[in-house]
Amino acid sequence: MEEKKLDLNTIIGFVLIGGILLFMLWQNQPTPEELEAQKAEKQKTEQLENKKDKEETTQDLPIEEASEELAIANPTDSLAIEKLKNKLGSFAYSATLPSAKEEITTIENEVLQLKVSNKGGYIVEAKLKQHTIYTGEPVYLIKDGNSYLDLEFTSENRTLHSKDLFFSPSISKNGANTVLSMKLKASDNAYIEYRYELIPNDYMLGFSVKTQGVENVINTAQPIYMDWKLKGFRHSKSITYENRYTRLTYEHEDGKVDKLSPTGDDEESVTDVDWINFRQHFFSSMLLTDIPFKEAKLSSKNLVKNEETDTVYTKLYEAKLLLEPKGGGLNYTMNMYYGPTDYKIFKKYDRNLDEAMPMGWGIFGLINKHFIIPLFSFLTGFLPAGIAIIFLTIIIKLLLSPVQYKQYVAQAKMKVLKPELDELKEKYKDNKIKLQQETMKLQNIAGASPLKGCLPALLQIPVFYALFTFFPSAFDLRQKSFLWADDLSSFDEVAKLPFHIPLYGDHVSLFPILASIAIFIYMMMTTGQTMQQNQQPGMPNMKFMMYLSPLMMLVFFNNYASGLSLYYFVANVLTIGIMLVIKYFIIDEDKIHAKIQENKKKPKKQNRFQRKMAEMMEQAEEQKKQQKKRK
Repeated sequence: MEEKKLDLNTIIGFVLIGGILLFMLWQNQPTPEELEAQKAEKQKTEQLENKKDKEETTQDLPIEEASEELAIANPTDSLAIEKLKNKLGSFAYSATLPSAKEEITTIENEVLQLKVSNKGGYIVEAKLKQHTIYTGEPVYLIKDGNSYLDLEFTSENRTLHSKDLFFSPSISKNGANTVLSMKLKASDNAYIEYRYELIPNDYMLGFSVKTQGVENVINTAQPIYMDWKLKGFRHSKSITYENRYTRLTYEHEDGKVDKLSPTGDDEESVTDVDWINFRQHFFSSMLLTDIPFKEAKLSSKNLVKNEETDTVYTKLYEAKLLLEPKGGGLNYTMNMYYGPTDYKIFKKYDRNLDEAMPMGWGIFGLINKHFIIPLFSFLTGFLPAGIAIIFLTIIIKLLLSPVQYKQYVAQAKMKVLKPELDELKEKYKDNKIKLQQETMKLQNIAGASPLKGCLPALLQIPVFYALFTFFPSAFDLRQKSFLWADDLSSFDEVAKLPFHIPLYGDHVSLFPILASIAIFIYMMMTTGQTMQQNQQPGMPNMKFMMYLSPLMMLVFFNNYASGLSLYYFVANVLTIGIMLVIKYFIIDEDKIHAKIQENKKKPKKQNRFQRKMAEMMEQAEEQKKQQKKRK
C-alpha cells in the first residue's frame, strides 16, 4: 500500500511547478494604466491590420477597371467602338451588348447560394445557407472580392483576360437542375462559355469551360491558362488553430494526393492534376476536372501573423492551370465544390476527396476511416456530440483493456522482481556486463522484462494518434455544445485573461486543466515510484518528464478543440479506473511471485535473440578479463 502514496519530493515538485505558473501569471499581470495603453495599442493595431488587409486584397486580387474602358455606354458611339476594337479585337463585340454592365445573377438550392457577375463570368459570392461562423454570421467562402477565376488567352495578337470582360448570362433548367450559362461573345455564334449547373440539395455543382466558333479568333498555338485565386476567410475563434488545418491539397498523377505547407508560404509546379482543394479547415472550395490539367502552378501564402492580431484572412491560394485545346477549341467538363470539409460528404462523390482531409497517413488513416469515423457517426445519430465522445472513449478503452492488462501484468512482474534485481545491482555493482547478464537471466526465467511492458503500450499508439487527428477534423463537432463548452470544435473558454501569455493565449480552457490532472494522476500510478528508482546514469530525469507531460497538455491544448481535451480527460479517467480494477480485483501479486519462483525451478529455453545477446555479453566479459590480465 506504501507505493500508492506520493513521496515528499513528488509533492514538493508538483507544488513548485504550480507555484511557478501562478508567479508568472502574477508577474505578467499589467497595471490599470498598462491595460488602457494595451487596449489603445490593440485598437490601433487592428485598424492598421484591417487597412493592410484591404491593401493586400487590392494588390492580390483584380482591381475593377473603369466601366467606360470595358463597356460602351452608347452602342452607336463609333469612336468608342473603334477604340474598344483596338484593345479587345473581336471580343469588343461583348462590350456592345446590353449585358456589358456590372450585374449579378443568383442561383441557389437548399444548401448553397451563388452569385455570378457579368464581369468576368465568375462566382463573386458563395454562401452556405445552413452554416454560421463563430460570431453567428453566415459562412461565406467567397465575398467582397476575395476570389476570381480568369481565363488568359491570346486573341488576334492581344493577350486578354476574361475577368476584365463582360459575359452574357442566361438561366435554364436541366430537369431539376438550374443551369446558368455565361458567354463571352466575339459574335452571335462565336463565344467562350462558362456553364454552371446547380443540383438540388448538393454542394457540388457542374462547371464547364467550352468554346464555340472561335477557331479564327483565339490563337490556340499560344498557352491558355485558367487562373483561380481565393483568400480564405477566418471562421473560428482561434485563428491559429484554424490556420493549422487550413491547407491547399491536390490530387495528381493518377491518384497521388499532396499538400502545400500549412504554416509558411509554399508553391509547387505539378502535372496531371485531377482536383484542387482550397481547404479552410472545416470548409472547402474545390475545382475538379474530368480531363487532368497537364500543368499546374500552385501556391499558398500564409496571412496569419499571430493569435493576438484579429486577422480577417488565413491563406491566399492560387492555382494557375494550363488548358489544352482540342480541335481548335476548349472543351473541359469540371465540377466545383463549395461546402463542408466533411468525410461523409466527400466519400459519397467517389473521387478520392476524403484524402483532402487530415485523417493521418498509413495505419492511422485506416483506423479513422474504417473504425472511428463510422463508430462516431453511429453514436452521433442518437446521442449529443459530447455524450458521443464519452461513449466513443469508453468503447475504445474497453477494446484496448486486454492490452492494458498485459502491460500491467508485465509491470507487476517487474515490481515483484525488484528486490532480487536490487541484490544483483549490489552484488555486481563493479561489473556492469555481468550485471546485465544476470539481470537478463533472471528476467528470462521469470518471464518478465521492461520490453514486455512497453510493447502493449506501443500497440495503443496507432489508436491514440488516429484519435488525435480525428477530433480536429470532425465536422460533426462543429458548433455542438457540451457542459460549459459552446463549441466542441473550438476551445472551451471559462475565463478571459487581461493579457496574452505566449503559447498559452489570453483565456483559460477548463477541459485541458482536467485532462492534465488526470494525466498526472495516471503517470503517478504507473511510473511515479519506479521511474526514479530505475533511473539509468546519463538518462533524462524521468520524474521531470512526468511533470512535463501534464504541463504540455495544459499549455498547448488551451487553444485546441475542446472535444479533443474532453476525450483525453475521459480516456485517462477510464484508464485509471481500469488499472485500479486490474490491480485490486484481477491481479494477485503474491500469486505472480509464487509463479515466478516456480518458473525458476524449471529449465528455461532461450530464443535465438536471447542466446545471441548472452553470447555477446560473454564475449565482452572475456575481453574485459583479458584486458585486466594484460594490465
